[in-house]
Formats: sequence, structure tokens, C-alpha cells
Amino acid sequence: MQVQFAKPHAAPRSMRRRAFAASLALASLFALGVSPLVVSSAAADGVTAERPMLLAQASSSSETDAAANGDVTAPEASGKVDVEKLMAEQALPDVVIGDANAPVTIVEYASMTCSHCREFHESSYPQIKKDYIDTGKAKLIIREFPFDPRALAAFMLARCAGDDAKRTAMVDVLFDQQPQWAFSNQASAELLKISRLAGMSEEQFKACLNDKELQKKVVDVQQAGEKEFGVNATPTFFVNGDKYSGALSAAQMGAVIDAHM
Repeated sequence: MQVQFAKPHAAPRSMRRRAFAASLALASLFALGVSPLVVSSAAADGVTAERPMLLAQASSSSETDAAANGDVTAPEASGKVDVEKLMAEQALPDVVIGDANAPVTIVEYASMTCSHCREFHESSYPQIKKDYIDTGKAKLIIREFPFDPRALAAFMLARCAGDDAKRTAMVDVLFDQQPQWAFSNQASAELLKISRLAGMSEEQFKACLNDKELQKKVVDVQQAGEKEFGVNATPTFFVNGDKYSGALSAAQMGAVIDAHM
């Protein structure tokens, strides 16, 4: 018997906060007859604290006439965090895309079911990668900030895919195929298909989603983003510590990177 994931929805933020906390303990997270995964008390306490995380998608940044003409100024940062603290060891090791010694560091907090995150990775990231990451000017780190059970499961599967390159490739595919699995009535089957493309067997798929330690670490990364760096929506970017929210266009992100070089 297949157990279906609960569908993400656009409920009010307060409702989504409570729904996420409750749903982490439900069998709806688990696929293909996997035994219920019990959230550790520490992880559960973090999610259900009196000041739970905000579950929202940051507004998407649209192109302006100036952007169309190539005359783009960097958007104003909404805050700044201590870079040393931001780059400190996380519950899960950071996966660096690009040259680890690049002068500009982009840390993105994302949710795999976030449509604005997908928009950024589809529309902006390829150009940013070509112009800045592949040229050694910037590096990108994607950190887990799931705001529903499907996003949590997807992040877990990406971490189970293998080495850093396979995790990055899995994240790319999950964003690319987001409409197929994130909003499907057969989410578990769709995620299994993607996992098989990454070389996972059905047994490995089940074992990954039953990994209590991994689940706790994903939640810990999300909780640290909220509590230590004020992340309350996705995508949220920190560029050398400066905070920007929303799916920035390639031109806007390029202007931000240029301003930090």
C-alpha cells in the first residue's frame, strides 16, 4: 500500500506553521509502506516552539525596464549577519558549488516545494553559474529550509543520493520536476522515480526516509537558519553576509555579486 504525502497548500502562515509541526509526526511523510519515522524530541521541540518558524515564500523579484536595458543596480540588503557565524559548521555539511576560495559566497536557504525557489534555479541560476560560479568569482551553498513534509523528504533524498556532485544534481532534478512530485497525488511514486534516476533502489529509498538522524539534521539546519539568521521565507540569500529575499533575477543577483567584489 502506498502512503501519500500531504499536498502543500497556500494556507495562511499561522495555519501552515501549526500544520508543519504536526505533519512531521504523521505517516503522510513516508512512502511505499515505510514504517512511520519518529521525529526526535529535540527536532520536534524546535519546530513546535512558542515562536515557530514562518512558512512563506519570499516575493519574486521581477525584471524592470532598467534590467532589460542592462542597467541594473544591486537591490538593497534587508539585513546583515556575521559571516563567521554564517559559515560555521552546520548540522549537515555545506555542499559548495564552485570554487571554495571564490571571493563572494552566496548562501541560499530554500525549500524544495517553493515555487519561487524553482523560479530562481530555472531562470536565474544558469546565467549566474556561467558568469560568476564557473569563472571563480562566486560560490553557492544551498541550505535546507523545508516548510512542508514533501520538501523535507526531498531534501533527505538529495542527501542520500551520494557525493556532493550527486546531491547537487539531485537538487537540480527535484527543482526541475517540482510540478510532477510536489503537487501530485502520487508524490511517493514520483519521488521514487527521481531517486532511481540517482541510482537508488527502492530499499535505499525507504531506508533514507526512515533515517531519523538525517531527518533531525535537516530540521536542525532549518531551525538554525530561522533562529540564528532570521530566515522566515524562501528563497533567502546571504551574499557575503548581506541578506536578500526573493527569487532575484540573474541581472539583480549579478549586480549584488559585483557590489561585493
